[in-house]
Amino acid sequence: MSQDRYSLINTSTNSNIVEESGYGSVDNSGDKPKKFKQYIAAFAATLSALAAGTVLAWTSPILNDLETGKYRNIKLDSDQLGWIGSFVMLGGMVMCIPTGFICDILGRKKTLLLLFIPFTIGWLLIIFAENVLMLYFGRLITGTAAGACCVAAPLYTSEIAHKSLRGALSSYFQLMVTVGIFLAYVVGKYLTPVYFTIWCASVPFIFIIFFVIQPESPVYLIKRGKYEEAKQVLIILRGIHYSIDAELVEIEGFLKESTQTSISLIDTFKKRSIIISFVISSSLMFFQQFSGINTIILYTTDIFNASGISLDANTASIIVGFFQVMATFVASLVIDKLGRRILLFVSSLFITLSIFFLGVYFSLKDRSGMDEDVLGKLGFLPVSALCVFIIAYSVGLGPIPWVISSEIFPTEIKSIASSTAGTFNWFLAFVLTRFYVQICDYIGQDSTFYIFGFASMIGIFFVHIFVIETKGKNVSEIQAQLNNY
Repeated sequence: MSQDRYSLINTSTNSNIVEESGYGSVDNSGDKPKKFKQYIAAFAATLSALAAGTVLAWTSPILNDLETGKYRNIKLDSDQLGWIGSFVMLGGMVMCIPTGFICDILGRKKTLLLLFIPFTIGWLLIIFAENVLMLYFGRLITGTAAGACCVAAPLYTSEIAHKSLRGALSSYFQLMVTVGIFLAYVVGKYLTPVYFTIWCASVPFIFIIFFVIQPESPVYLIKRGKYEEAKQVLIILRGIHYSIDAELVEIEGFLKESTQTSISLIDTFKKRSIIISFVISSSLMFFQQFSGINTIILYTTDIFNASGISLDANTASIIVGFFQVMATFVASLVIDKLGRRILLFVSSLFITLSIFFLGVYFSLKDRSGMDEDVLGKLGFLPVSALCVFIIAYSVGLGPIPWVISSEIFPTEIKSIASSTAGTFNWFLAFVLTRFYVQICDYIGQDSTFYIFGFASMIGIFFVHIFVIETKGKNVSEIQAQLNNY
């Protein structure tokens, strides 16, 4: 297609804009898009998130081996173990913003495929580590790959998805992260540390095999003036019987509008909707991290043991990982039916209640001097609170901040804006992962839970007052609603 990139905007097909498309608002086509190939493309892209999940979970199943020097004869103290976990967060933090630019230069698909390089280099450093520095660098480099996929994968899935599937496919990212964590917990329980690490290093190969045959984002192709390629991609994703002409027109029209509003970066950021988009996205990332998810995961074994249920650390982690996967999967099924806002609200509410119950239990356990027999009768409390927390987090505050961040920004700044929100998320994760042990030692486990509980309580009111519903809306409609705040 050789015409000017915006020439389709003024054609008569504007009246046939497709309601159910990722960008349209009126459905006059009479046919529905096929879904199967969209599911496959999203699944393949988010296998990178599964690889990221194994990076995040690597230390948990072999923590004792790392402490005792059973992994590569490298014995680590508590401070070194803290850095082993924190370097992943640091790598993810520094890579998010560059990934946004890379996505716009090379494309979403090529960026995701290039993640194979840091994944492989990082895991090789860990597999053949001879000292703690090699472990540090290996974790840092695999962390950059994990951080990059947090930007590239949601961006890709949101741009290939039909509007009726956008929420579900966007939630695949968090789902696959939890699947990666769960599989790492299971495999790590039964393999030796070295073989477990080799297994983790093999996961990016699986991602490459599945994803290399998937198409590029049609939005990116149109931005680059590759209209015929974009048309063929939409035909592949939507099916040959679905009329994609109106969707092409609508994408082009929105890209033109978005380009005009971003000619001056200063003028763009003066726009009320853009500012509010950044506030909402960053705040949701804050409430996600300050829900206490990392602390809860760390104290899983202590919570089970405190309840009188004697479980080894790996088994307890597997149970928690299973709850995460199941609840996140349920969220992917209902997010386009119930909507983002209600799931966030209910999630924040139950997270707040469960965190406060955990705080109360540990206050009774550590500060009240309560008789052990009486305390034992309350053993159901921490386990129940833990299960409610994991389920509530996984159906709302876990996946939805990433979904909303991929939806509320104008297309022309979406990649850099989403990567900025991702950087903030990784920064908070780094700070909490690195310093929460010292904080807990200073103020106690219960006080730590109370802080997270109050933060989550604020999150309830924030969701109710500020977060808009994005289900079934295109970006123009979302931006218009934000401008009316």
